[in-house]
Amino acid sequence: MTRTIHPDFADRVAAHQRTGRGAVRVPYPIGVCTVPIAARTDLTPFMVRLELNGPDLAGFHSYQADDHVKIVFPDDDGTWRRPVRNAGQMLDWPHPMPLTRDYTVRRYSGETLVLDIALHDGGIAAEWARTARVGESVTVAGPPGGKVFPYTHDHYVLAVDATGLPAAARWLEEAPAGPTVHLVIEVDDPVEHDYPLPQRDGVEIIRLVRSGASALAPTVSELDVPAGAFLFAAGEASDIKPLRTWPKDMASITGYWKRGVAGLERE
Repeated sequence: MTRTIHPDFADRVAAHQRTGRGAVRVPYPIGVCTVPIAARTDLTPFMVRLELNGPDLAGFHSYQADDHVKIVFPDDDGTWRRPVRNAGQMLDWPHPMPLTRDYTVRRYSGETLVLDIALHDGGIAAEWARTARVGESVTVAGPPGGKVFPYTHDHYVLAVDATGLPAAARWLEEAPAGPTVHLVIEVDDPVEHDYPLPQRDGVEIIRLVRSGASALAPTVSELDVPAGAFLFAAGEASDIKPLRTWPKDMASITGYWKRGVAGLERE
């Protein structure tokens, strides 16, 4: 399938945020870079922050909360088979495909790329992140673009599990002041609620700890929200699936992972 790259992608993101409706995919030219870890912070026992900084980040771009990148991992024997950018501003991947995992861009300052990585038990990428150290090189591919949604609503509902926290935090940090927000967070362990969130007026946070079936979607459905509220939901695909009944032009809903499935492509 041919992918059309728009040279005005940054302007398109900003324009849709200002005046658009619904969630719209805006593709970016896809880059690849290998940069060292400049800092590491354990945010909670289940979330680590890696800050990447190096000259190979030149040309990296990220414009909105749903942006994500792939970390490319070496093979078991240590061989690093990285993708290569082609003339069409896409990536040519080696075959077989190297191991990759998707992570949200928590912040990009123009110099430093910040990734907050959830540490799921048994995950290959999570095990790497537990031991990743300052100075170690990381290969990052993307972002490929993301689902952009507007800043024009009076009220937002952000419904996330731990994997969606970086996107929710970025939105809280970057969205213009004014709208009120319900932030519903469901985690597996109470300590995960220690994840640092930006200070912002007009935000009501509802903190859930999972016990048995997910309470995320039922809690959102019971909220008293004004007409025209926009929903951003991100997390385990099955848990957020009931929220897909929200009007499509008033929602951005993405399954970041799925129980029992390794390396789910975001959907």
